[in-house]
Amino acid sequence: MSVLFAIATRHLLARKRQSFVSLLGIILGVGFFLAISSLMVGSERDFIRRLVDNSPHISIYDEFRIPRSQPIRELYPRGAIELRSVKPVRETRGIRGYESIVDQLRTIPGVRASQMLAGQALVSYAGRDLGITLNGVIPDDLRDVSTIEKYLLSGTVDDLIANPDGILIGAELARKLNIERSEIITIAATTGQVKNFKVLGLFRTGRASYDESQTFVHISRVQALLNRAQRANTIIVKIPDPYQAQALAANIERRIGYKSVSWQETSEDLMSTLKIRNTIMYSVVSAVLIVAAFGIFNVISTVVLEKQRDIAILKSMGFFARDIMQIFLVQGLLLGAVGCLAGIPFGMLLMTALSQIRFKPPGGLETISMPIDWGWSQFAIATAFAMSAAIAAGYFPARKAARLQPVDILRGGA
Repeated sequence: MSVLFAIATRHLLARKRQSFVSLLGIILGVGFFLAISSLMVGSERDFIRRLVDNSPHISIYDEFRIPRSQPIRELYPRGAIELRSVKPVRETRGIRGYESIVDQLRTIPGVRASQMLAGQALVSYAGRDLGITLNGVIPDDLRDVSTIEKYLLSGTVDDLIANPDGILIGAELARKLNIERSEIITIAATTGQVKNFKVLGLFRTGRASYDESQTFVHISRVQALLNRAQRANTIIVKIPDPYQAQALAANIERRIGYKSVSWQETSEDLMSTLKIRNTIMYSVVSAVLIVAAFGIFNVISTVVLEKQRDIAILKSMGFFARDIMQIFLVQGLLLGAVGCLAGIPFGMLLMTALSQIRFKPPGGLETISMPIDWGWSQFAIATAFAMSAAIAAGYFPARKAARLQPVDILRGGA
């Protein structure tokens, strides 16, 4: 094997300029592959992290995914039935036995759950009226099932615990109403109930629609406003591994019957967009390495053409066809391996440079940096693809070299 390696190295060094250009193509290909893929994967993970952090991993609602069928349809499943103006019996909506459901969920290792009562209301201040969503929560559980506290610009969750007549509102809503912390606002529910609340804190999540519509109040006050004493219409769940939410949500729905929605289901359109984006990204960056592989193919093909007499001599000395094939495959492997060894540090330099870029997005208030993913999978994918391209580029000229007949070449040369 050492003899084959020495011959392969000698062939590459005999064409230094062409070998260097092919090697440079692999180095640039691996480097740009790492830079682009790490940026795209980093931005995806940053987006998902923000999406997951700002919303429950699983939400259980006071409704059923498949509506209950009418008794007459169950009685006559094959009959020709027409129902008109069917109106459900009026009832106070809510999840029945929500406390026991929450207790059951908390028995699952790592699962955090809490009940919530959400409803629509109208906030009034200085003659302005705006529609909002009242989220009635248990303040003691808010830290476990929500990340809203880390987005608070002023005030804390403890303030809501100390003062049940307080409210946490978004900074965008505060801007529209032109109010500050500690001011009193009036909230009217759809039931006609009206109550004053003291603004205890302002939060900014970066999502304008969320910051201008969502508010957090003690659940007992929302129950009183909506005339739903001892009721909850949502259970929010956080789990250690957010990517297990879909399977757990399906399991919960089978057990309790109520509609359980994972964050993946809520954001299904966004997840599909990310998959399409990844496909496009890997196609583009892989094309760089494929182009570099053509350089290797060109070098080895040229060597095979120039060294036909040498190949014939080697075969006449006792080298087998597989030995000749290995010589040229080693050339492709050498170029690929050295290209990866040099390309990975070059890619890391590009990744470091990209991570140092700071900018402020249009309309944004905070300076952000480029999200770079330093996971080992990016380096593994880049190395595997570069080596595969190099081996493929060396294989076809190597096969051609192995098929050469020494008698024909030596006779022709004579």
